Amino acid sequence: MDHAILEGELRAALRASLRITSQTSAVFGDDFSILSEGGPPQGRKPGFRKLIDGVLFSRRFILSYHVLVATLVLVFTVFHWGGKLVRWHKRQRAARHIQRDISDEKLDQMLTVKESEDVTGYQQAGSSSSSSTLEGTASPSIGLKSNSRNDEQTPLLRLSQDAKRLERSASLGKRVRAWLTYQPKPVPIVDKTLPSNSTTLTILVLYAINIFYMFYRIQFSVPMLFVFADRTSLLFVANLPLLYLFAAKNQPIKLLTGYSYESLNILHRRLGEIMCLLAVLHSVGMIGVWYTLLRPTGFTLAKFLLSKIILLGIGALVAYETLYFTSLGSFRQRWYELFLGLHVVLQVIALVLLWFHHHGSRVYVAIALAIFLVDRLIYRMTLKTKTFRATLSVPEDKETVRLHVTIPISHHHQVLHNILGSNITHGWKPTHHIFLTIPSLSRKHIIQAHPFTIASRVPSPDAETAELDLVVRAQDGFSGDLLRYAKGHATVAVRIDGPYGSQSAVELLHGSDLSIIVAGGSGIAVAWPLI
Repeated sequence: MDHAILEGELRAALRASLRITSQTSAVFGDDFSILSEGGPPQGRKPGFRKLIDGVLFSRRFILSYHVLVATLVLVFTVFHWGGKLVRWHKRQRAARHIQRDISDEKLDQMLTVKESEDVTGYQQAGSSSSSSTLEGTASPSIGLKSNSRNDEQTPLLRLSQDAKRLERSASLGKRVRAWLTYQPKPVPIVDKTLPSNSTTLTILVLYAINIFYMFYRIQFSVPMLFVFADRTSLLFVANLPLLYLFAAKNQPIKLLTGYSYESLNILHRRLGEIMCLLAVLHSVGMIGVWYTLLRPTGFTLAKFLLSKIILLGIGALVAYETLYFTSLGSFRQRWYELFLGLHVVLQVIALVLLWFHHHGSRVYVAIALAIFLVDRLIYRMTLKTKTFRATLSVPEDKETVRLHVTIPISHHHQVLHNILGSNITHGWKPTHHIFLTIPSLSRKHIIQAHPFTIASRVPSPDAETAELDLVVRAQDGFSGDLLRYAKGHATVAVRIDGPYGSQSAVELLHGSDLSIIVAGGSGIAVAWPLI
C-alpha cells in the first residue's frame, strides 16, 4: 500500500476511534478537522477496520479484568474462611480431647482409690487368718492385672500407613505455610526491606495480570500505536477503584479475606506504581500518534499539547506522578505531614482532571470517589472516631510521651459492630492500632491523624472501662510537638480513630504449640498485649 494512502487512512481511523472512545464527534475540537480529510472512514477498509476492531476489542476485553479480580477475591475468601473453619474444628477437637483426658484422669483416680480399698481389705483379711497371710498381702487386684496386661499389649510407636501418610501431608503443609510466612532478608546494597513470601507472590501475580492485559493481541506497528495507547488508558482506569479499595481503612476485603488495610497497603503501593507506568506509556503512545499521524499534516506539537483533552490528560499525569514521588519511603520519613496533605489534595485534583479528560473514565472515577468518601466521611470521621480526655506524662528519658485514656466500654450491638467495624468504645484486640489526632497542638494538626500501636492489654469481655496506653517516641513533626506540649500540660483532648489491624499474628500463635515472641524498642507495644 502506498505510504500516502496508508497515512490518510490512519488519520481517518484515528478520528473514528477517538469518536468511539469519547462518544463525541469532535473530541479535539475544530483544530482536529484535518483528520477527516480524504473522505469518510467507511471507504478506507483495510487500515481503518483493523484499528477500529482493535479499539472495540479492548473495550470488551477490559471487562474481563473486573471478572478476574472478583474471582481472585473469591478464591482468597474461600481460603480464609475455610482456614478459619479448619482451625475452629481443631480447637473443638482439642477441647474434646482435653475433656476426655480429664474424664480419663478422674476415672483413673477412682480406680486407684477402689484398688487401694481392695488391697486394704485383703490385708485386713490376711491379718485375721494366719494360714493365708503371705497370699493375702501379696495378691494385687484382678482389675489392675487386666489393665496392666492391656497396656503392655498396646504398641506405643507403631503407626498405620494412613497415619504415616497423614503425618507426611501435615508436615508438607506446615513447611509450605512456614515458607509463605517467612520474610527474606533485605536486599543487599540498597537495603530494601522485602515483604513475606506470600505477599511477594501476590504482587508478582498482580504484575503478571496487568502485563497480560496490557499486551494481549496488541500488534506493535506504527498503524496500531493508538490501540496500545488506548489499551493502557483503559487498564489505568480499570485499576482505579481497586487502588482506592486497597488504600481504604474500612472496606469489605478485610471481612472477606482477613487481610487488613496495612497488609493491603503494600498492594496499594505496587498497584500505584503500575498505574503510574501505564499513565506514562499512554502519554508516550499519544505523542507517537501525533508524530506519525498528525505532524506530517502540519499539526504542530504546541497545538497538540494545548488542546483541551490533552491539557486535561497532562494535568492528571502530573498529579499522579507527583503522588508517586511524594509517596516514596525517603520522602515520607522526612516530610510525613507534607506527604499526608499532598496525598489528599493531589488525588482529588487527579480525579477531577481524569473525569473531564475522558468520558469513558467517569464510571471508574465515580466508584473510586465513592470508596474514598465512604471511608473518610462515614467511617473515619463519624462511626469510628471518638473524642476523649487523655493524661500526658514524660518518663525519665525526657524523649518519650506516655498517653493514657480511660475508655468506657459499650456492649450494645456487638455483632453488628464486628461486621461493619467498631470504634474504640467496643474494645480492641492484640496488635491493634489507632489513629490519633490532637487539635490542641497547632492548626496543622487539626486534620492530621497519626498511627500508634495500642500498648496496653485487651479489655476483658465483661469490663465496663478499659485503660488505653500509647507510648510515643518523640522525633520531628507531630511527636516532637506532642513532647513539648506534654512538658507543660497534664491533660489534652484527643480524637481516636480505630481500632484497626490484622489478627494474623494472633491466629498464628493460637495455631502453634510453642511460640517465641521477640521485640525490641517500640516493638514492645505489639508484643506486650500478646503475652
